[in-house]
Amino acid sequence: MTEPTSILAALLSHATTDPKRPCLTWEGQTLSYGALLALAQAWAGHYQALGVQHGDRVGLFLPSGPAFLGAYLGAQLAGAATVLINTQYRQVELQHILADSEPRLVVCDQAGAEHLQQLASPILSLKPGATLPADLQPALAPFELPQAHELAILAYTSGTTGRAKGAMLTHGCLAANSAAICTAWHWSSSDRLLLVLPLFHIHGLGVGLHGTLWAGASLDLRPRFEPSDVLTTLASGTVTLFFGVPTLYSRLIAEVRHHAPVHPLPLRLCVSGSAPLAPQTLTAFEQLFGQRILERYGMTETGMNLTNPYLGERRAGTVGMPFPGQEARIVDLQTRAPLPDGLIGELQVRGPHICAGYWRNLAATAELFHADGWFSTGDLGWRSADGYYTLTGRARELIISGGYNIYPREVEELLLEHPAVAECAVFGLPDPDFGEQVVAAIVPTDPLHPPVRTELEQFCRERLAAYKRPRTIHFLTALPRNAMGKVQKHQLRDLLA
Repeated sequence: MTEPTSILAALLSHATTDPKRPCLTWEGQTLSYGALLALAQAWAGHYQALGVQHGDRVGLFLPSGPAFLGAYLGAQLAGAATVLINTQYRQVELQHILADSEPRLVVCDQAGAEHLQQLASPILSLKPGATLPADLQPALAPFELPQAHELAILAYTSGTTGRAKGAMLTHGCLAANSAAICTAWHWSSSDRLLLVLPLFHIHGLGVGLHGTLWAGASLDLRPRFEPSDVLTTLASGTVTLFFGVPTLYSRLIAEVRHHAPVHPLPLRLCVSGSAPLAPQTLTAFEQLFGQRILERYGMTETGMNLTNPYLGERRAGTVGMPFPGQEARIVDLQTRAPLPDGLIGELQVRGPHICAGYWRNLAATAELFHADGWFSTGDLGWRSADGYYTLTGRARELIISGGYNIYPREVEELLLEHPAVAECAVFGLPDPDFGEQVVAAIVPTDPLHPPVRTELEQFCRERLAAYKRPRTIHFLTALPRNAMGKVQKHQLRDLLA
């Protein structure tokens, strides 16, 4: 059988062959594949009645739930691309994304409408609890499934190093990524995923939802992460998969240590991504729950790139190897020539999962998307002799002090070994003598009794070369993070400069 060329085609195939198959559970209600397709078709008809045309953009400023799924899939059935908008965004971020993408309309709930009213884009506001507009026109004009080269999503980068750019994800690259993920992780129709990640992000949508629809599996979708509820579900045996960011795994560990009994989890697979997973977290989770987390690496522009093996060693501190049908390499930062194993350089990836470039940004596209198909990720790392990739930080986060290159993640992992350090972020600040100095922001394990600076300095002195040691240490109650748990180091620099 020929593989589908889009996520929509996969949904249509499952809904046609087995319409009553459970697809989604949301707040106690189950939606079948047939019902999800009907919901998408109803949305597509309404979009067409509102004048949405092939090639238009439709903004989604919605929390997770059936309404998001219907609005998302329906827009693509109507021939439009969807613009994913983080529900935490406010005026500055919203203005930038809407001005850049120019959507025909933005779908939101009533809370979202309050933030959008001052902006120029027309909005379609849903009533609380509604999955469809109140004035829906159910009739649907004939539609065709999208072609692989057509735009499916404008996904804006997290903006951790600059102004967010719109990655142009085509139906073909989304399909290729889902096929690779399902193959690598042995994802099948018998799997059931507990998904607490937001659907406006490529982790929750492009991995969780798309993988489920591609495999014909089912999804237990939650509006938010609640540690006690998640632990109860994971221990119940009703789900086989759980995807999370490192912060979620840390909170599950804290939950059982303080409030709940420890039980081995009857799961097939736990996956972590969107931010580096500390080896200490991987070890603690395995000891408590009998599950060795599979760490993988992806980006907004590419979806998933690298993964530790499903069968084989899940090596702590690494992000594994390329997914099936994909390539990766490490290149010199200046010459762009491939480097031998063991040397640190920039990670490049290549394959059918790469997006088509940045929306209306030819300069940024030309800088990172190369004619031979390689994409420069901006992440630094190295490859082991047996093929495992280890990331050491963003190229723009590289600290150069006194002519020495310092990779923040190496210092961060060392600090996390100290029992009094719960979280930390290492970054560079200007220094008149050395160009940059190493600075550490630390969240203590016990906020009421933070570690003594001299103790931490001695800890680093015994374990790090002099030029790598933090010159300045700041104690904070929390690190600034985005919706997917990535530390916002630019905010720390602004705060502590």
